[in-house]
Amino acid sequence: MLSLIAYNLGNLWRRLGLPKKIENWSLTSLQQRLVKTGGRLVKHARYYWLMLAESHLTRRLFGSMVRRIEALPAPTG
Repeated sequence: MLSLIAYNLGNLWRRLGLPKKIENWSLTSLQQRLVKTGGRLVKHARYYWLMLAESHLTRRLFGSMVRRIEALPAPTG
């Protein structure tokens, strides 16, 4: 039952939150590019830098996804 809910949430997210350029990607591709991306956190002076592997989404695509999610109407009540 839990996997069914996760699959449905993934499809909903794919339909509502993804830019046109990558909306045809499979859920497996999205999972590998977003969740399973290798990287490391580097502290330099007062700043933290997240160094991602080459397989991650570009900053522009990730920013586009965040803007689309922020534009979704919030539920009332």
